[in-house]
Order: sequence, then structure tokens, then C-alpha cells
Amino acid sequence: MKTNHKWIKNWCLGGMMALTLGACTKDLDRKPLVGSTSASVYANFDNYKSVLAKLYAGFAISGQTGPAGTPDITGIDEGTSNYLRQYWQWEELPTDESVITWTDAGLQDLHNLDWTADNPFVRTMYQRIYYQISLCNEFIRETTDDKLASNNITGDNLTTAKIYVAEARFLRALSYWHAMDLYGNVPFVTENDPVGAFSPKQITRADLFTYVESELKDVETALLPARTNEYARVDQACAWVLLAKLYLNAEVYTGTAHYTDVLTYCNKVISAGFSINLDSANSYKNLFLADNNTQNNEVIFPITFDGISTQSYGGMNFLIHAQLGGSMPSAAFGVSGGWGGMRVTSRFVSQFADPSGNTDRRAMFWTDGQTLDIPDVPTKNFTEGYAITKYRNVDRGGKIGHDATGNYVDTDFPMFRLADVYLMYAEAVLRGGSGGDINTAVDYVNILRRRAYHGTSGNISAGDLTLDFILAERSRELYWEATRRTDLVRFKKQTSADYLWAWKGGVLAGTGVKDAYNILPIPNTDLTANPNLVQNDGYK
Repeated sequence: MKTNHKWIKNWCLGGMMALTLGACTKDLDRKPLVGSTSASVYANFDNYKSVLAKLYAGFAISGQTGPAGTPDITGIDEGTSNYLRQYWQWEELPTDESVITWTDAGLQDLHNLDWTADNPFVRTMYQRIYYQISLCNEFIRETTDDKLASNNITGDNLTTAKIYVAEARFLRALSYWHAMDLYGNVPFVTENDPVGAFSPKQITRADLFTYVESELKDVETALLPARTNEYARVDQACAWVLLAKLYLNAEVYTGTAHYTDVLTYCNKVISAGFSINLDSANSYKNLFLADNNTQNNEVIFPITFDGISTQSYGGMNFLIHAQLGGSMPSAAFGVSGGWGGMRVTSRFVSQFADPSGNTDRRAMFWTDGQTLDIPDVPTKNFTEGYAITKYRNVDRGGKIGHDATGNYVDTDFPMFRLADVYLMYAEAVLRGGSGGDINTAVDYVNILRRRAYHGTSGNISAGDLTLDFILAERSRELYWEATRRTDLVRFKKQTSADYLWAWKGGVLAGTGVKDAYNILPIPNTDLTANPNLVQNDGYK
């Protein structure tokens, strides 16, 4: 199974990158607490890749050892603090796609859209983003041209080091995009700021948009060409996808549309040689199995997991275990047991004309013993609400992942994939971007629907391609892939009383909520610690 890409497991250098954050993030750019000094680590080029691997691992694991025991962030359960777990919850739970019925303090506020600046999940996502940014800043700070020269990094090593720096800058831009998308106006710190305790200035959302845009454009040519880097490492196509996503939401961030730019960067990705597998009726299902790093030319940037070397109670381990309960057989999903947490709303089920999955194979619901509706949230009764079977820790042959106990999983998370690019292209055409073509947009959508229907029975025509169709199709294609909240905000549906789902606003029938909930508040802990910060409108 996964034997060709687990370089990320080599990130630990004697605790070199260990860093913990307390209740506040005033000290946003602390030099990581070290067992080895930065001077000794960066003097030896053999260490560089291991340090870079920590930057990637920050999305997948939550501490220095895994699965728990030496957390990156203190003050919250380590597994809960995991970057991907937190990001997934904020992109899925406040939407029409997902419900989680656990009773953790503050968790139900996400689906009810009534969180405050004291919510622990508001604080933890914020801390996780800035922990990741601080790691990237430190790596970039230690690999400037002057530092590389002083460490006698020359020749091929110098060339490789500059590629590593470009990757680190991309990863920092990705986290700043998450900060901008989720929190709006946020603290801003780079490698050029002082190391140690200080109070970062707040940057406006529009200015941060400009910064992320400029960073991605600047590193684009420094990254390796599309599809030439190691699996799960960043290349030019990753920068193009993130630029397309940035531009697709530019009107939300800045008030100015950039749909022509969306098309420009979607075309770059589409021309890079990625493809949709149409070989079998299981082609969509296979994207989310334990061997999804193989026979897969669609995923552009995955967050990787391995049951032995990247153990965590977050990430894909969370997604697979927490989706299981009731009569669902854990062994069929390659895990030791279910956590009985997550289901879907009836509104999401209604996106599919036939929820059985016999026609559109993207409809992967567990209905045996389940009711369609969830009459009360939270509830200890997992059989209320349809469950999802999308993610599994077994390969195409049914073999379990590397961890024979089934406690930890191998399945990689598809952060960016070609299907999203096709749908962004279609949306940008509909929204008036120049340089696109409606017939091409229909062709791209129909490629996805041919895979979904394993044939042409689900094909659409140009007259069917509307923005409402795109919003629904994005849900059918990309559900539980951490895109939905951003989509609903862009379509002006997230807070609207005209687009409802069960328990939106804390009401069974759903209700509109104040527009402040299109973004999250700055955590009160950071407002108290940093006098330069101003709270987002609509929050106390």
C-alpha cells in the first residue's frame, strides 16, 4: 500500500520543531523551542527536508509524537486541535451537509450558527492556523539567501533549498487564505517581523488578499512544474488551484470580482495533465480509499495519512471513525470501531434524486436502521439521520491499511482535486469571466457526471447549467471535502433565510441568522492579549 511517499514521517529532529501555544496568540512568531539550536540544524543541509516535512505534517498531526502526548497546542484535547479536523468542522458543520451530535462544549454552536468569540473551537482553529504560520515563518527566516550562504549551502543543495522555501511560502499562503476566509481581518506576521513576544498589527481582508495573491504569483515559477514533485508535495499546479480559489471568492474578500482570473488559472491546471478516471462504476468511490495515493491522476494536493507513521485522533482518522455508528460494520471501513458522531442533513440527501446510489454513485449513504431526519440535536441516538460511507481505510481489494488494529488510517485527504477545478471553471463562466466557454463548461461538468452515473444518463445541456445547479453539483461532487461553508458564503446562502436546513440557527426547520456568521470572530483571548486587534462586526 503506501510505501512511496511517507517522507513526512521524518519531520522530527530531536524535538527541534516543538512549540506549544497557550490561551492566546499574542506571541504569534515565537522561535520554536528547540532541543537542537537553529544554527546547528540549518548548518547541515541533510536536515532541511525533515524540517520542511514538519510544515506539511502540521496539517495532518497534532503534536510531536502522535497520536497524543506532546501537543503542538495546549488547552484543548490534542486530537480535537488537529488542523484538518478543525478546518473540516468549520467548513462542514455550519452548513447543509453535516451534523455532529456530540455534546462537547461549544461544538453545537457550529451547526446552530450561534458561536461567540469565547467558543473553544473558534479559538483552536485560530491558534492552529497561526501555529502553522509561525513554523513556516521560522523555516523561511532560516533559509534566506544570506543564511544559506552563511551555512555554505551551494550547488544542487542551494537549488533544492530554494524549492523548499517556495513550498514553505505556499504552505504559509494556504494558512493565510484559511485565516482570511474564516476570520476576515486578522493579525499579520512574516519572517521579517521580530522573533519573540510582540503584538502583530491587524491586516484588512482586502490587503491580505493582495498579499496571498502576490506570494502565490511570486513562488509560482520557483516551484517545480506540475506533476513533477514527490507525491503530496507542492508544485506549480497547487499554486494555480489556490489562486483560482482565491479569485473565485475575491468578491467576498475585496468587493471586486476576479472571474476572468479564475478561468486563467483553471486553464493552467486543466492543461497540466491531470485527469478524471472513468474506468469503472467505482471510480468516484476509489478516490477515498486507503490506496488513494495510487492509480489517481486527479488529486492535486493531498494531506497524507499513514496508520503507522502519521497517527492522530484528527484528520482522516477522525473523519472515518466519527462517520461510523449504528448498524455500520466497522470492519468494512477498515477501522476498529465507530465514534458515532457525524451524519447529514435531510437537505443534503435531497440533492440526489435517487439517494440509493444506484444512479448517481456519489450518493454514499448508510440508511439501514437510520431515519432521514434528526429531530433533536445533540442526540445520543446515532440512528437519527442518514450516515455517510464516503471515506474508508481499505484499499480497492478490501485490504485494511497499514495499522492492522484499525485504530489509525492510511486514507489521504484530497485538499485540491481536478473536479473542483472543473466546477470552478463552470461557475466563473456563468458569473461572466472572460476567456471561458459555456460549451466547454458543460463538457467539464459532464465528465464528472459520466463518472458519477457510469455513463451518459446524467449528462446535462447548456440550458441546465445555472448557478443554482453549480451550487448543488458542488455539494454532490465535493461533500465532506471542506468546501461547503466557503461556497455558501460566496452564493449568499450561509446566513440567508431563503436557504434553510435542519437546525440552521438552532431551529429544527431552520432559520436565517445574522450576517456576522459569514465569518468567525477574533477570539477574545487574543483581543485581550493584543491591543492592536479590533473585533469583527457583529461580535462583542
